[in-house]
Amino acid sequence: MIARRGGLTAIALALATAAGFPAQVAARPAEVASVRLDTRRIERAVSAMVAQDRTVGASVLVWQGGRERLFFVAGQSDRERGVPFTRDTLVQIFSMTKPVTGVALMQLWEQGRFRLDDPLALYLPQFANARVYLGDDAAGNPLTRPASRPILVRDVVRHTAGFVYGEGPGGLGRLIERVDHLSSDNTLAQLGDKLATIPLIDDPGRQWSYSAAVDVQALLVQTLSGQPFDEYVRDHIFLPLGMTDSAWKRSAADRARLARIYEAKDGELQPMAEAQWLEANFIGKPMVMGGSGIVSTIDDYMRFARMLLGKGSLDGVQVIKPQTLAVMTDDMLDPAITKRSFLPGKGALGFGVDFAVRTAPPQTPEENRGAVGEFFWDGMPSMLFWVDPVNDMAVVFATQKVPFDGTLHRDIRAAVYGRDYLGPPAR
Repeated sequence: MIARRGGLTAIALALATAAGFPAQVAARPAEVASVRLDTRRIERAVSAMVAQDRTVGASVLVWQGGRERLFFVAGQSDRERGVPFTRDTLVQIFSMTKPVTGVALMQLWEQGRFRLDDPLALYLPQFANARVYLGDDAAGNPLTRPASRPILVRDVVRHTAGFVYGEGPGGLGRLIERVDHLSSDNTLAQLGDKLATIPLIDDPGRQWSYSAAVDVQALLVQTLSGQPFDEYVRDHIFLPLGMTDSAWKRSAADRARLARIYEAKDGELQPMAEAQWLEANFIGKPMVMGGSGIVSTIDDYMRFARMLLGKGSLDGVQVIKPQTLAVMTDDMLDPAITKRSFLPGKGALGFGVDFAVRTAPPQTPEENRGAVGEFFWDGMPSMLFWVDPVNDMAVVFATQKVPFDGTLHRDIRAAVYGRDYLGPPAR
């Protein structure tokens, strides 16, 4: 529900009409009005996700206006053992690790340790002389050419370096499989060395390609700080913020609180095999990734989100400067970067430093609800968080379902904002 004052604006009416929204959606306030939470609507949405077997368990935490507005939980963290999903359930956040890594790296940027437009090879020489994949020869081996320019640190933070993740076309894909840079048996340094041998999917700066670039960010943190990456994050982010339940490495005792990951297979949710479920968290493995691997609770991650909502500070502790966070949450993608992979499917977005950034109101009724200026990211087991400065709000949604289910995110956002929400009017 949205507080409404005043009449229609021509801009709002034109926007709604052009987007194909019903006429009543265009009834926008003339002044900025905050979202009024319908907590029962949110509770019904999360309950329905579980009741309809779309996920086994889920929780949502909403912070707005300087206080907790809602915590709600439904379902189970381990259906086979009858363990309920609770407030202190540990979840594997996967790619919601990435914004944490971005904050760690940008702490070093604001200290003058590097420039965003420095060549990556200035700090990680193995990435000099990058080559670009062209296709395959008659034997199926990759053909390459020199990259048109060096990879810059800026490329690494905005996913325009040309790196790939765990797959690729043709001979490039086969090479990636052989190199196996993402194996949990690698160290972070080994991941970087192996990734540097893989040809780029395109010239640096040409396209947005989601990739292991954030693992390279972690390697930069480790190299520039002289401290193991996970220890740096512990000392400079987790401990200052009081995130005592967040880490890459967990003890055997933590497994009892760790939610099971469920896979949608053959029309039902099946528990992921235990070895794979624990492997995903790298328990007992050397790898500490920048792009994945943190285990946390909904309350712990909300402390990170509240710090972001507080322009880099929480409870009197400054983790990052407001000016630095402003750089991170600005759209860094040049308009010429038109190849953006799956990013447009998440909404009218740009991309900053490890955050998607909303640059326009929702364009269609099907698009996720949100306000211009919000920034967010999500994680493979359908995890999600976002920070909405316009509405002075942060939301964390926790669940453990694969493959990634974007319909859960569409529905939780619709429950928070209302299905017709377009954000504050243009000024």
